[in-house]
Amino acid sequence: MPIGLRPRVFVGLSGGVDSAVSAALLKEQGYDVTGVFIRAWQPEWLSCTWREERRDAMKICLTLGIPFLFLDAEAEYKKDVVDKMIAEYKAGRTPNPDVLCNKEIKFGVFWNKAKELGADFIATGHYLSGEKDQSYFLWMLTPDDFSHTIFPVGHMEKSEVRKLAKKYNLPVAEKKDSQGICFMGNVSMEEFLSHYVKAKRGKVMNTEGAVIGRHDGLPYYTVGERKGFEVTQKGADNGPFYIVAKDADTNTLVVSDEESEILEFSPRKIILKNVNWIREPESPELTGQVRYRGEKLPIRLSVVGRRLSVEFKTPVRGLSLGQSLVFYENGNLLGGGIMDKIIS
Repeated sequence: MPIGLRPRVFVGLSGGVDSAVSAALLKEQGYDVTGVFIRAWQPEWLSCTWREERRDAMKICLTLGIPFLFLDAEAEYKKDVVDKMIAEYKAGRTPNPDVLCNKEIKFGVFWNKAKELGADFIATGHYLSGEKDQSYFLWMLTPDDFSHTIFPVGHMEKSEVRKLAKKYNLPVAEKKDSQGICFMGNVSMEEFLSHYVKAKRGKVMNTEGAVIGRHDGLPYYTVGERKGFEVTQKGADNGPFYIVAKDADTNTLVVSDEESEILEFSPRKIILKNVNWIREPESPELTGQVRYRGEKLPIRLSVVGRRLSVEFKTPVRGLSLGQSLVFYENGNLLGGGIMDKIIS
C-alpha cells in the first residue's frame, strides 16, 4: 500500500507491554503508526516514574521504527481528573478516576490532538474481554469515540500479548504491569487525600449505636471496606468488621461483623446519574458490574421520575455512592452511570 494511502493511527504508548504490542500489530497490518506518550499530572510531594515510562515509550518507537510524540496533558489531567476526584471524595463519594481519565484524556485530549495532526484513528492497549477485561472503564465513551479508536489487543489474553512482545523483540517484553495511577505513585489513597481533603477523626459504631472504635476521617473510607479504622471494643468471637454506612452529620462510621446485618444494610435498588448509552438495550433485563473485576450481576432497569433506577435481584454488599455501575448485554458493553442515591 502506498504510504500516502495508509490510514494514520496514533497509538497511546504508556511504556508498558500492552500498548507496545498494539503499536507493533498496527504497523504489521500496514497502518502509518505514530507512538504518543501522554504526560499526566503528579503532585510535587510525590515521585513519579513518568520520565522512565517516557523513556521506555521512546525505546519502543526506536525498535519499531515509528515516530515518537510527547503530549503534555498535565493541566488537563489535573483539572478534569484529579480535581473532580478530590471534589467527589470531599462530598463523601467514591469516584473512579480511571473512568474520568479515559473520557477526558485518552479519548478526549489525545484524540483531539491526534486529529489536529492528521490522524485517522487512535489506538490503546485496553483489553475488552477475558481475564483482564477493562471495558468497565470505558462506559463513558460515545459511539463516535469507538468509531475512530482501535483496540489491537482487545480480545487477546495477556499471555498471548507477552509472546507477541518477545516475537517483535520489544524492549518491554518482560516488564511488569504497572499498578495504580501515575499521579498516585507508591502511596495509599488515604495518604494522597490527606493532602487535599480536610478530615477529622470520629467514632466507629456498631449497628446498635454503641461506640466500638475510631476512624481517621470519613472521606478516607468506602462502604464495604474492612481496613483502615480501629475497633477497640472487640470480643474473641468477633469476625472482621465491614463498613456498612457513613454518617456525615455525626462523622461516624457504622460497621458490622454479622453477615445478616451487612446484608440488611446492603441495597437492592439505586438511582443513577450521568447515564451514558453506547448502545441502547434491547431489554430492561441486563447485567451490571459495580466494580472493576467484580461479578456481573442480574439487574432490571426502570424509570423513577426522570431518573434511571436499577434493581438488583439480591442485596449487593459494598455499594458506595459515586461508584460506576456499568451495563452489559450478552457480555457486550452498553454504557453505565454513577450511583447517586440508594432507594432501598
